[in-house]
Amino acid sequence: MELTRNNLGSETSPYLLQHRDNPVHWQPWSAEVLAAAKAANKPILLSIGYAACHWCHVMAHESFEDEDMAALMNDLFINIKLDREERPDLDAIYQNALALLGQQGGWPLTMFLTPDGEPFWGGTYFPKEARYGRPGFDDVLKTVSKIYTDKPDDVRHNVTQISNALIKMNSGATGSVPGLEMIDRCGHGCLQIMDGENGGTGGAPKFPQPSLLSLIWRTGVRTGDADLGRIVKHSLDRMCQGGIYDHLGGGFARYAVDDQWLVPHFEKMLYDNAQLIDLLCDVWRVDGNPLYARRIEETITWILREMRIPGGAFTASLDADSEGVEGKFYVWSEAEIDDLLGDDAALFKKFYDVSARGNWEHHNILNRTKSGLTLADDATEAKLAQLREKLLAARAYRVRPGWDDKALTDWNAMTIAALAEAAMTFHRAEWLDYAKLAFNFVTNSLMKDGRFLHSYREGRAQHAGMLEDYAHMIRAALRLFECFGEDAYLRDAIAWSETVEDLFADAKGGYFQSASDASDLVVRQKPFMDNAVPSGNAIMAQNLAKLYALTGDTKYRDRAEITLSAFGGRIAEQFPNMPGLLLAAEMLQNPVQIVLIAKERSQTYLDMRRAIFGQYLPNRAITILGDGDPLPAGHPAEGKTAIGGKETAYVCQGPVCSEPVTNAEDLAKLLAGLPATPA
Repeated sequence: MELTRNNLGSETSPYLLQHRDNPVHWQPWSAEVLAAAKAANKPILLSIGYAACHWCHVMAHESFEDEDMAALMNDLFINIKLDREERPDLDAIYQNALALLGQQGGWPLTMFLTPDGEPFWGGTYFPKEARYGRPGFDDVLKTVSKIYTDKPDDVRHNVTQISNALIKMNSGATGSVPGLEMIDRCGHGCLQIMDGENGGTGGAPKFPQPSLLSLIWRTGVRTGDADLGRIVKHSLDRMCQGGIYDHLGGGFARYAVDDQWLVPHFEKMLYDNAQLIDLLCDVWRVDGNPLYARRIEETITWILREMRIPGGAFTASLDADSEGVEGKFYVWSEAEIDDLLGDDAALFKKFYDVSARGNWEHHNILNRTKSGLTLADDATEAKLAQLREKLLAARAYRVRPGWDDKALTDWNAMTIAALAEAAMTFHRAEWLDYAKLAFNFVTNSLMKDGRFLHSYREGRAQHAGMLEDYAHMIRAALRLFECFGEDAYLRDAIAWSETVEDLFADAKGGYFQSASDASDLVVRQKPFMDNAVPSGNAIMAQNLAKLYALTGDTKYRDRAEITLSAFGGRIAEQFPNMPGLLLAAEMLQNPVQIVLIAKERSQTYLDMRRAIFGQYLPNRAITILGDGDPLPAGHPAEGKTAIGGKETAYVCQGPVCSEPVTNAEDLAKLLAGLPATPA
């Protein structure tokens, strides 16, 4: 590979392609480039970002498009560009390295590496010239290069310290599997970091954090603590009515930069919306708030309208910027509203906080937090819907934000699971069809030789699948199994779990993010803390707990316990960052195992299945059998059969199963009356 030119032109990542015309001699990450850096004994400047990243665009415009800055970079470093969404394993390593240097992580990530890929210093965004309390990028480049040349011992010292710390991160802290009492304490303990006035965690910026809210919600329902439920609902109300939600097109932005949920960081990520659909379904089953049902439907409508590619897969994100300006696509002036809505403008402005002065940088971010956190009467909402349609149609003529149209296995799997859950909750069969179509796309287009690949774009699938890809696809398969009762989904989940065991398991407990044959990493990481998405270990532990509940096979229980124990020593102090593992522990100890036996897919069967999904059962494990099909040995309902040839259900908690029920009404009553924990 010729290193004296920009070599990003043949890449598929929209983020990398954004930089293909930079005068910087950018290289994609590859073993070949690393070997060339080593041969030249030249340090590496690694720049990591993603297509929808606003500050990535800023740094690109200021520095990477500048001829003089590019010449300096080209002279002093081998320059590598990396899409963090294509290689989250590499991004995790270097984000952790930056944290070990005592700096706040984020994107763009700017790391300086030895030719062997070892990190020795870094930062995030650097301005072209010194400001914001940050040094100018040219000074950073010159200083780092001089240190690398003149002080090799200092560089080696940093490398050794960081490397040892990264390895230590993987050692975990062995402890016990959290019991329900511990989970309760952690769920209640999360109240300490919540913002009682505005919802979400305290301060700004505010991220949705669905895993944390899910832990709080589930603890509150199980223990009957109204305070926990109240803070979750208040958080969701503020998000659903705030500026973080796109009130015209549907879907949630990645986070709010303020503490009021008013000003979004305007980019929209697939994974946020998938998780929020799941959470809103969970809460709606208990609360029944029509606001949540509406936001679920609108968000799914947006995903299906704007985030699909031919074949049925879902794409990664929409940019925050259009025409080089953050949020320009989404904000409005009062004059625009008046012109488009005429006599109806006053009503719309009242509900959506529109004024001549604006609520953000002399523009208006549409939101409903000031007009109330609940929906108005039906007639008013119907009128507002008509007005929103007019504005949405007008917005369609604006220059759209950039679209990152690659499909990622794990994010698709999250969306598949969310669509399936919403479909069963709200009786929307077409959503289930879309989920199944996306599942088939992933298994057909993102698998090679029995292993997942991570990323797909324009006919090219690439990058070895990581723990999250397998874990989320197992979760999606298990959810579709519960929806359809088709054994193929369960067989897929079982097969992929064995692949995870072969490729990712650590003998000391837990799972590495990268497979055992990954060759371009300075260290294999074991993710256990939830960030914007749950950790791979958390999702895998949840899967294992569900597989145990479905199959009765103790190997899944043992694997779940080993995984939970591997990180159990950290939970007492770091529980707000580990909700996914706590939810796995709850599933392991408190499942509701439901067996539905049906000779054919009759109306009674459909009604009984609907009754199951209509109940709040966060730890459910549904097995659908044909009449005469045996349950696996070890299942508490083993040996139970249909009654008189009728559709029959059994509900089990712990080792105890209910009497058989043969109609939807009785099944709904039985499920509604279940105790929070087994006797």
